[in-house]
This record gives sequence, C-alpha cells and structure tokens, in this order.
Amino acid sequence: MNLLTIGLTEKIHTDFEQLKTEDNAILGRIALEHKQMYRVWTEHGELLCEVSGKFNYQAFSREDYPAVGDWVIIKPRIDDGKGTITGILPRKSKFSRKTAGLTTEEQIVATNVDTVFLVNSLNEDLNLRRMERYLLLTWESGASPVIILSKADLCGNVAEKVAEVEAIAYGVPVIPISAETQEGFQHLNAYLLPGKTIALLGSSGVGKSTLTNRLLGVDKQLVKEIRLDDDKGRHTTTHREMILLPNGSILIDTPGMRELQLWESADGLSETFSEIEQISKECRFRDCEHNDEPGCAVLKAIEEGKIDVNRLSSYNKLQRELAFIERKTDKRAQAEEKKKWKNIHKQMKQRKIR
Repeated sequence: MNLLTIGLTEKIHTDFEQLKTEDNAILGRIALEHKQMYRVWTEHGELLCEVSGKFNYQAFSREDYPAVGDWVIIKPRIDDGKGTITGILPRKSKFSRKTAGLTTEEQIVATNVDTVFLVNSLNEDLNLRRMERYLLLTWESGASPVIILSKADLCGNVAEKVAEVEAIAYGVPVIPISAETQEGFQHLNAYLLPGKTIALLGSSGVGKSTLTNRLLGVDKQLVKEIRLDDDKGRHTTTHREMILLPNGSILIDTPGMRELQLWESADGLSETFSEIEQISKECRFRDCEHNDEPGCAVLKAIEEGKIDVNRLSSYNKLQRELAFIERKTDKRAQAEEKKKWKNIHKQMKQRKIR
C-alpha cells in the first residue's frame, strides 16, 4: 500500500523520523479498532497489531491509546502479518465525546479527520438540538463540518428543511441527497479528494451505510430495509472503520450514536452559537447570563426576532453541561496525576533494588 494514498504528508513523515526509536520501525495508520486489537494499514499491507507492554504501562487515559485514523509507529513482524505499536504520532484533529453512562471518560471517535459529514435523515423529524451538539463537537475536533440531509426522496419539503438547518448552522454547507435518485451526490465531490479523510457521523438508521455503499460502488456495508412502521433504517455498522474509496479519499464510518454527550468543547460552543456570542458583546454587563438583566442585547435580539429563543435555551443548557464535565474532569486529572507519580516512584524503587 502506498501511504501517500491514505493521507501521508511531509509533516507525518518528519514526526515519524523524529519519534521512532528503532531502525526497523515502520509507519502505519489505524484502520480498525476492536477490543484493544488494531488492524493497521502499512506499506507492507494490513497488519494485526497490539500496543507494547511499555506503551500500555505509560498510558494514563483513553486519549493515550490509538484510535481509528491515528498514525502509529510499529515494530513489525511481516511474515506473521502482525506488529506491535510503540507510539502514536501527533494528531491533526480528534473527534471525542463523553462515554455513554455515568462514567466521565473520553471516547475518541476518530482522529486526523479533514471533514466530518454530519448525516441526518429527512424522512423523520429533524432534531436541530442534536445537530447543534454534533456541530459543537466537530468544531472542537479541528475538522470542518458538512451537514448531509439523507433520504431527500422521502421528503416533500426539502427546501424548507434545509432552511431550518441553515438557521442553526451558520456558514456550514448543507447538502440534501438521495441514494435512490443520486440527487446531491455531485456536491460531495468537493470534499472527497485523494488523501483526504472524511468521517461519517449520525444517529442509527439515518443512511450512513447506504451512503458508504454508494460512494464505494459496492455493497460493502450491510444495509437492512427501512422498517415500515416508522421509516427508520436499522442500525448496521457495529464498529469504526477506515474505508479507502476508489477516488483515493478515505471514509471513516461509525456506529450510530444513541447518546451524544459533550466532551470539553468550550471553543466549539463559540463556533456553533456564533450569533449569540457576537451579540452578547453588546450586553451592558460583561457577565450577563441573558436571563432578565437590564441592557441584555441577546434578549433584545430575541424580541426583535433576530435569534430563536430555542437557540438561547440550547446554548445555556450546553454551557451548564460543559461546566459540569469540566468539574468532573478536573477530579479525573488529579487522580491520573497521582497515578502517574505513583508509577514513577515504583519504578525508582525497583531500580534501587536492582
């Protein structure tokens, strides 16, 4: 495999040369992750890899482990089709969310992504509040969002739905498509460029697997028929995986997310709600919370119809959620730092014994 076709750049090559510690080390990119085993694309083909013992010992959080899209340093065993991952190269972008449930941990969805296709279905009610969450996390990741409205052939008022989405996604491209009629697919070509990586994100049943099949030209992803009772597709993708498209672009398909919780996205909040952030600069008080303070420019904009009141409600809710996560992660960071120094002291004692 020619690594240039899967996104290798001069910077990645330079990072590899600077960080590798063994002459026989090779460069690879994580194509699939499953239970701490990794399928890695290399110039020698696909290798099945796991992290080294040293790597595992020095890792203190999920962020320290490889994820789909990562460029990694490998000690290969070519004849066996296997290898050992000894390091991760610096990431250009990282899409993360909080793990589902009560545990405050990071789940990395994909890394080194250029563009995120946020896929939503037009054959059911659009959830604009959920879309705001996806946009927030995408801006925070360092990738660029593009909103894909699938199943346009099942919607009788496409232009109206597009306008609703554009109202909460300032400056973000919104592209309605139909896998049945091929409508809108030509507008995706501007992002599906050789060597570029695109991640597909969206809820279960919105048509991500069908979109992947159409772009790939074959039915690689299993697609089940739409349930007749509610017009929703069945969830078919069970893991994150990189797929090389015929034109040389890389697609990362992901399982549908039933629960999308934020993860350290303060900068993304400003991008997603840019109109509120901009108008709030005109508030009389710098710490205005846009409730009932006198001279609140945001409340005035709502009265004048310039801002939807639901946008402010969503903005305040997400702010509270991010503040909660920040408090929880502070405690987690303290615990990880304590674990780190405990391991360091343990290593020092072992050296003295020897």
